[in-house]
Amino acid sequence: MGYPDSILYKVARPGRYTGGEWNSIVKDWQTTRVRVALAYPDTYEIGMSNLALPILYELLNKQPNVLAERVFAPWIDMEAAIRQAKIPLLSLESKRPLMEFDIVGFSLGYELTYTNVLNMLDLAGIPVLAGNRDESYPLVVAGGTCTLNPEPMADFVDLFAIGDGEELAVELVTAFQKYKDNGCSRNEILSGLAAIPGVYAPNVLRTDCQSSANPTASSNMPPRPKATVKQRTLLALPPAVVRPVVPFVEVVHDRGAIEIQRGCTRGCRFCQAGFAYRPQRHRSQQEVVEASDQLIRNCGYSEISLVSLATNDYPGIDCLVSTLAHDHGSRQLTISLPSLRIDTFSVKLMDSLRFVKKPGLTFAPEAGTERLRRVINKAVPDTQIIETMATATSKGWRNFKLYFMIGLPTETMEDVEGIVRLVGRLRHTGRGNEPRIKLSVSAFVPKSHTPFQWVAQDSQDQLRLKFEVLKRGLRGLQVHLSWENPETSLLETVLARGDRRIGRVIYHAWQAGCTFDAWNERLRYDRWRHAFDKAGLDPGSYAHRQRSLDELLPWAHVDTGVSHDFLKQEYLRALREEETPDCRLGCNACGLESWQSQCQSKHGESS
Repeated sequence: MGYPDSILYKVARPGRYTGGEWNSIVKDWQTTRVRVALAYPDTYEIGMSNLALPILYELLNKQPNVLAERVFAPWIDMEAAIRQAKIPLLSLESKRPLMEFDIVGFSLGYELTYTNVLNMLDLAGIPVLAGNRDESYPLVVAGGTCTLNPEPMADFVDLFAIGDGEELAVELVTAFQKYKDNGCSRNEILSGLAAIPGVYAPNVLRTDCQSSANPTASSNMPPRPKATVKQRTLLALPPAVVRPVVPFVEVVHDRGAIEIQRGCTRGCRFCQAGFAYRPQRHRSQQEVVEASDQLIRNCGYSEISLVSLATNDYPGIDCLVSTLAHDHGSRQLTISLPSLRIDTFSVKLMDSLRFVKKPGLTFAPEAGTERLRRVINKAVPDTQIIETMATATSKGWRNFKLYFMIGLPTETMEDVEGIVRLVGRLRHTGRGNEPRIKLSVSAFVPKSHTPFQWVAQDSQDQLRLKFEVLKRGLRGLQVHLSWENPETSLLETVLARGDRRIGRVIYHAWQAGCTFDAWNERLRYDRWRHAFDKAGLDPGSYAHRQRSLDELLPWAHVDTGVSHDFLKQEYLRALREEETPDCRLGCNACGLESWQSQCQSKHGESS
């Protein structure tokens, strides 16, 4: 039946909660054996811009005995209204309470959505703690990049699906149906599903903790898993989604999207996605062209985004763009190319596209000096950055957004001042038509399964001092500077590198009213600080402590295929300011090549 009009009339953007959008799928509830709620722990506008959601939505609904419906985190006004009316959280398609589903699957792509997961479970009437759920409750499953370190959310999630989800999701629901039809108990189902490669059940794989070299370890540390969980990696990308749900309300990325390739060969040492999504796999040009044609016909979009971690690296990207522009010339199709490298080829590629008004160009130098860019393995010379900007301005581009990080490993004040010097030189590349520059600066956050996973994050005082140096240096350059709150970066680091004890902190923070922590106006760090105190934990010991290369890390039981020894080697190369070549120029022996051979052999394919 859905939420009553008496509630929807009172809240902002009621279209977030009504469903019924173009291309949405409503299957027969009574005749479907397995019912899955795909839950995104942020607002509708953000969740509907996520690429994973339409992929899983389409794949699961293609299964004859499975239905998949969507649910998003209600905004503050809607949460208050449904709590007051004692209405549980409902799915968009059939308007059913989440309690009636067999599986509630959360997409975890950003650590600061963790309290929203707890809040959505509570709004649904599902116990927040996994240990309090009996046979009457759905299984709570989580996937996404955050599951590369599942431990902070282990108290709340029954099963983690780690890695590429396309095959894994179908295997999981198929096995679930078998166990359900056989009348298996909840524990039997969890144990059975935990045997699927890529699935981690925190309460099934357990053993005594080994504290290793961690000086913060204590006797109350949680158990560690017995076995290694290997993330799932697809050997080839499945067909692109060409009939996604078209939102009724404006979303963050209001356009069609085609993932042209997955993975990256560049090896930027700070980039978790670059290591976790190896190897690089791409769709053929013919498949992309056909998918874009179907996407436009099925959804009516006038803009298509070609999604990739490194768009320039797609084989024949210029030919692909030219073909799309030619084939859809009569439709005035706009083509969006995110994640472009800083080179003149990117400018020429963008300049080949038709725009009524040229949008801004976005580049990410990341660091202010060539030395520090060598450390992070993104060795773009200053001359290349300046030449790229000069070429762009000469072709009429005026608006630019540049992304930098501060607090990178080995960074000095000379590197911070290097950002100021570089931006100053870029401001004078226009020869009378100086570019308008927006500078976005964030703090470096060390992530699991990267060469920098052992690195200490700068303290908040250090970050604020560096930001002040930037602010003073940029005065008079007419540059718009935006800056991420250091408390946000600290919290992200703790949640990204925490062990299972951090679950207590997340729980206490949620109890104190923390939700939508990724939104600047909603972050209540004082409540988080109190939550750490209540749990008896120091956030600094997680964020600001340099880890030994021999320390047993909380995520050591998750195997991405990239070897621990390779990550160590890359970290040491970073300290020596040595570059590691692009994987396309030759194998760097990261460990994935032997793992791939095993996967291919298991699937009956030749290496």
